Amino acid sequence: MFVAVIGGNLQGIEATYLAQKAGWKVLVIDRNPEAPASGFCDSFVELDIGLKKDLKRALANVDLVIPALENDEALAVVDRWAGSEGIPYAFDARAYSISSSKTKSNRMFSRIGIPIPEPWPGCGFPVIAKPSVGSGSAELEILHDRVELNRHLSEAESPEDWVIQRFLDGALYSLEVIGAPGQYTVLQVTDLAVDASYDCKRVSAPTELSQELIAEFEASSLAIAEAIELRGLIDVEVVSHRGALKTLEVDARLPSQTPTAVYWSTGVNMVQLLGELFLHGSVRSDRGATAPLGVVLEHIKVSPPVMQIAGEHVMAEGGPLHVCRDFFGADEAITNYRPGRREWVATLIISGRDRRDAWARRCRVVAGIQERFHLDACFDPSPDELATRPARERAAD
Repeated sequence: MFVAVIGGNLQGIEATYLAQKAGWKVLVIDRNPEAPASGFCDSFVELDIGLKKDLKRALANVDLVIPALENDEALAVVDRWAGSEGIPYAFDARAYSISSSKTKSNRMFSRIGIPIPEPWPGCGFPVIAKPSVGSGSAELEILHDRVELNRHLSEAESPEDWVIQRFLDGALYSLEVIGAPGQYTVLQVTDLAVDASYDCKRVSAPTELSQELIAEFEASSLAIAEAIELRGLIDVEVVSHRGALKTLEVDARLPSQTPTAVYWSTGVNMVQLLGELFLHGSVRSDRGATAPLGVVLEHIKVSPPVMQIAGEHVMAEGGPLHVCRDFFGADEAITNYRPGRREWVATLIISGRDRRDAWARRCRVVAGIQERFHLDACFDPSPDELATRPARERAAD
């Protein structure tokens, strides 16, 4: 099996890693010769898909194409090429067009009765402002009063392109659904932790969410898949606020981070399932191990004299990465570390008999890295209490 992954950044890391776990050969295509996934794929081609040059030569003999980017023009180019060549393309353009717009997806949530944070102006402060197009924490801003909101809107190039909702604090969870109309499989719920800028820094499994809320989360995610007539994969993210789940966003694409955590916990490989769906038209309904392992997947940045638990953005800044087994006690790591390198990053993958055991191992791994590299401290930043207070109050401290 020879698969092409289009895009070598965060999603490309995920797709390449899990495709190789499935035993496939992986070609990564990216316009950046230093793309993170270029360091551990089987072959790499530097190419700007948007220029439409040399696409046929670059993708010769591939059995499946997996997009791992969010560039609309590049996605459309590959879609047209794959259709003309009869190559399976693991992408649902219609579902993506809905999920890539928070405005469209919020309308869909409301239409099918999915609870979401209250929109402005029908809510109080603080509010969260995020661009309608795009995913992750990029450009996200928390606004605490009308002064900050008015300032934000006055500085925005297109204020109408921003989604503004009530900011809800609480634990974050993720869930994937895969399949085609009439045949959907929900996968494992994972728990998310974010850094000070709300970028995901850690994924843990199995979830600590109650069975009742797991069932509710699964039902709402299935309803979303059915509403958009999904043929592929969606990732749904929710917040648990005062015991109630509110849906934050849906992405109709392969996400980063959570699929690897699910793989290590349950043995279910989402990339392999995508291959089954687009090559054979169906996907097995097995959700993996009945007694999942505990898993902690966490990003670190070592910059002596300190180490920081960091959002996944640091993995996009480290240049070509490689996979290393038994990495200072972690089961595996995706990293740019080499002996003698002073500053480096890593995604640590640590498993245990259960979640508590995995966390205990994680603490030993982090402590061991601190000792090995003579680091004075390990910072694990999270959104703090100051983030929920207006700027004028924070400035007075």
